[in-house]
Amino acid sequence: MKVVVMGCGRVGARVAAVLDLNGHQVSVIDTMSRSFRRLPADFKGQTVIGTGIDEDTLKAAGIEEATAFVAATNGDNRNIMASQVVQKIFGVPKVVCRIYDPVREDTYRRLGLSTVCPTTLISAQILDQVMSPSDVAPGTRSVEA
Repeated sequence: MKVVVMGCGRVGARVAAVLDLNGHQVSVIDTMSRSFRRLPADFKGQTVIGTGIDEDTLKAAGIEEATAFVAATNGDNRNIMASQVVQKIFGVPKVVCRIYDPVREDTYRRLGLSTVCPTTLISAQILDQVMSPSDVAPGTRSVEA
């Protein structure tokens, strides 16, 4: 599988490293070259300096051959924009977009983006650990997604 990962922070670097370790062809895009230091020394993938909303940068990373794209920067707007470009212009079949704002995540999910919201996921895990079943009102879930 050919995967392009946008953002080489903790999450993007981890995703890229695991995919690479499992034999996938991986390209990582980041605006700062020093971010690539987060990748393991034995990383066999490609690194591209630039922004994932730029079509030339995406092409340099191999988006035209990609079967998956992961938008994992710290910016919701950049992640959403890049995901839409990759999905609509390049027709990449699997696009996963990290969005911190739960309201925006729901909106973009309804528009067809596959989204992951760390805010919702982490708060759900915390609440599951803090609340016992008796703390939850009947007929409700411990966390509203």
